[in-house]
Amino acid sequence: MAKTEESLTIEQYRSGIGCIERHKRTLRALGLRKMNQRVERPDNPAVRGMVAAIPHLVRILAAGARPARRSHARN
Repeated sequence: MAKTEESLTIEQYRSGIGCIERHKRTLRALGLRKMNQRVERPDNPAVRGMVAAIPHLVRILAAGARPARRSHARN
């Protein structure tokens, strides 16, 4: 993948167990095999469509970014 090309960082945050086979195949096609695994894919309509098909299993992060941590501070 060229550096000038825009990319998406995609993270799997829920398991595909119990999902229909089509959703499991979409996860595999994106290269996701484990929970909390992150992959970088090119930002194009095909990848966006795959992510849109399984929004309950994956989230899009900014390229190279880490998700915000939730604070558990007590008041």
